[in-house]
Amino acid sequence: MSRRPERRPASTLLRPEQRVKPAGMLERLYHGVKGQGHQRLSGRKWIHRHLLQAIHRFSASLGTASDAEMKTFYDQIAKKLHRNGLTDALLSEAFALIRETAGRTLGMYHFDAQLLAGLALVDGCVAEMQTGEGKTLTATLPAAAAALAGIPVHVITVNDYLARRDAELMLPVYEALGLSVGCVVQGMQQDDRRKAYACDVVYCTNKDVVFDYLRDQLILKNNRSPLHLHGERLKGKEDIGESLLLRGLHFAIVDEADSVLLDEARSPLVISGGNGASPEQQKVLSQAMTLASDMVVDRDFQLDRKQRTVQLTAEGEERLKANTRHMGSYWSGKVRREDIIHKALTARLLLEKDRHYLLRDGKVQIIDEHTGRIMADRSWEQGLHQLVEIKEGCELTAVRDTLARITYQRFFRQYHHLAGMTGTAHEVAGELWSVYGLPVMPIPTHRSSRRQYLSPRYFQSSHEKWHAVLTSIRCMHDMGRPVLVGVASVAEAEQLSTLLQQNGLSHQVLSAVNDSHEADIVALAGLPGQITVATQMAGRGTDIKLAPAVELAGGLHVILTEYHDASRIDRQLAGRCARQGDPGSFEILVSGDDSLLEGKGFVALEKWIASGALSRFGGRIGLVRLKWAQKQVERRHASIRRQLFQADEKQDERLSFTGS
Repeated sequence: MSRRPERRPASTLLRPEQRVKPAGMLERLYHGVKGQGHQRLSGRKWIHRHLLQAIHRFSASLGTASDAEMKTFYDQIAKKLHRNGLTDALLSEAFALIRETAGRTLGMYHFDAQLLAGLALVDGCVAEMQTGEGKTLTATLPAAAAALAGIPVHVITVNDYLARRDAELMLPVYEALGLSVGCVVQGMQQDDRRKAYACDVVYCTNKDVVFDYLRDQLILKNNRSPLHLHGERLKGKEDIGESLLLRGLHFAIVDEADSVLLDEARSPLVISGGNGASPEQQKVLSQAMTLASDMVVDRDFQLDRKQRTVQLTAEGEERLKANTRHMGSYWSGKVRREDIIHKALTARLLLEKDRHYLLRDGKVQIIDEHTGRIMADRSWEQGLHQLVEIKEGCELTAVRDTLARITYQRFFRQYHHLAGMTGTAHEVAGELWSVYGLPVMPIPTHRSSRRQYLSPRYFQSSHEKWHAVLTSIRCMHDMGRPVLVGVASVAEAEQLSTLLQQNGLSHQVLSAVNDSHEADIVALAGLPGQITVATQMAGRGTDIKLAPAVELAGGLHVILTEYHDASRIDRQLAGRCARQGDPGSFEILVSGDDSLLEGKGFVALEKWIASGALSRFGGRIGLVRLKWAQKQVERRHASIRRQLFQADEKQDERLSFTGS
């Protein structure tokens, strides 16, 4: 499905998106073979080496060109690309021109590793570049080349900070090439979004572009063909095209591709609407929370925090039926009754303040579990959000009904050309190939890594762990090295902040509470002796610049205080240090009561470790069981994504059978 883009300019592109057709048996078999992605690359790698030499030859001829001559080259290459598309010969010229432009405007010439990654992106691959190898600059190569060919380009990343930062940093390159750049972030008005999407290259987040696509679908009512739009205009509805936000799904470059395409693909994205909670709805929700607060775990319901599930017992179902017998017609239906109680128990026991949501200005605001950031305009659906508001004593917002829905798997497969970049792809190469048809191409590093991995340490309790974290911070601080401490939640960030204050250690905290100061905090994080405590907000894409004195002292030291749901996320945190050949070190300090082990497992083993019977190997065994638990979570998440993808495929088959 990922292939060289259309060879027509944006004004004549007739297909705003690619139709996702149900996969046939042979196609399923082909994409089910993990090695097929690598076989597809074997014929292109040696071609990329030859193209690299051609790029350097063109670059040498451009080195002495005047600004006026460069402008002539821009016009010539744009005309060729419009006429012939992104052929190998024209790619060499375009990449050389973009490289020379970046060198003149930013003082940064693309390295060979970045040029190879750019070629991989044009070929519809996931370029696996190690952290710190300059993915931001790399994206300008395929993005500018496609834009010069008249193809609308979306550069998609994981959060607003990175979208805004990358657009601002690379703006001089695009402007010098005669291209316009837009940036779409949360809080923008519809008119501003429409203007941004009208630009040649648009930097945006995955959630923004998907929700804007769904808003367009509400206008089109799923009639997406150009003939339909033309018919609407003939009927006098001239403004239907002007009211749309996106120009289509043509060419996408996904930064942190494994996070966007996989980690965040476990749940569908939903647009919902509502006119406010009626008195009857408020009464039912309040009754549900009251009933849930009286229910007893193991008697009325089974709670599995590790799996994040609640299941009513037979006794609980009978007790609920008896308690709601005289509470109104809503409670008479078994399915409705048990569904609302399930949501009430979820709100009460599984959604935690300062981990899953914040209270800000008297409102419940969701924390994105993948990025650690506030999703100010998002809410849980079907009454769950309102149940959390009742739990926290907030004013009730509207109970929302689903208006439009799509999965990431479906949305990104609708792009005519899809490619991605990440530093952590080889573990999930098979899934990227089987779902999206994206082979993973490893890119050699520009400089050898100087990162030091200290031996991981395991502690029986969180109290011991935080004491060890404090000791490690103080040691690095005394050496004049900056320290970045990765924590699991806002609550843990505040807990460690209090501990540092009590010990007289000046620091800064980066979390959803103070996300508006993110750029300032990151700018200071590389100074000598600086201590930064951060949630996942300091993970993917965060580039901490080191002061010269810090490089001499040993670089940035990163401490991981809890394993994440996927080992790839742990590696991303490690990638904040020792970037581009800089020195740096990474340390893991974890404990037996970390959230990965919440549940009923390992009780006997924990008792043996605590008793000292396994004292010699207790730490090693503790680390092994944490890694095992992490693998179990990874498998469960992969299973959820697979089930969602299969449900999408089955829906396609049903729709194609009915002719929809």
